[in-house]
Amino acid sequence: MRMPKVERQRLLGDLLEENPFHTDDDLSKHFNVSVQTIRLDRLEQGIPELRERIKNVAAKTLTGEIKSIHTDEIIGDIVDLKLDVRALSIFDVTKDHVFQRNGIARGHHLFAQANSLAVAVLDDELALTVKSTIHFVKPVKAGDRVVARAEVNKEDSNHKRTKVEVVSEVDGETVFTGEFLMYRTTDKVQEELL
Repeated sequence: MRMPKVERQRLLGDLLEENPFHTDDDLSKHFNVSVQTIRLDRLEQGIPELRERIKNVAAKTLTGEIKSIHTDEIIGDIVDLKLDVRALSIFDVTKDHVFQRNGIARGHHLFAQANSLAVAVLDDELALTVKSTIHFVKPVKAGDRVVARAEVNKEDSNHKRTKVEVVSEVDGETVFTGEFLMYRTTDKVQEELL
């Protein structure tokens, strides 16, 4: 038996409030209706498309928090951030990001997403990459959504260096890993002693 439209739209709103990252395709499967029906339901309920929902979450997450980089300089959309602990960003690969010959994403885009995330996660006015060790594990193509997770692992208070590890995935599979040694202007240990 088909769910009434009013009930489906109410549940759709609840589901997207809980997790705004569902695609229209995911939602159509969940409610067993066409993608077009989901789009019409969203339109009637004033629910924006996925890209706009991601931007809204990113804007709420970043408001006044990031100190080390301007938000316009971040590659991807940061959707979770706890300074000096962890961060998560989403980057949708388009045909503009891939080589025309083989359709594989150019590596500098994946590196830029990971590096800008490593800078953004640090609670400091200035954070610079001193050294990075990166591995491209699997090719990424147009249409892929790259989810990068950064984790602050270790601080060296004598040299004002912080290690940030980033793992990027597409559909749960690792496609890129990076270890970034970051310079920061603030010595957290000295600040705590004052």
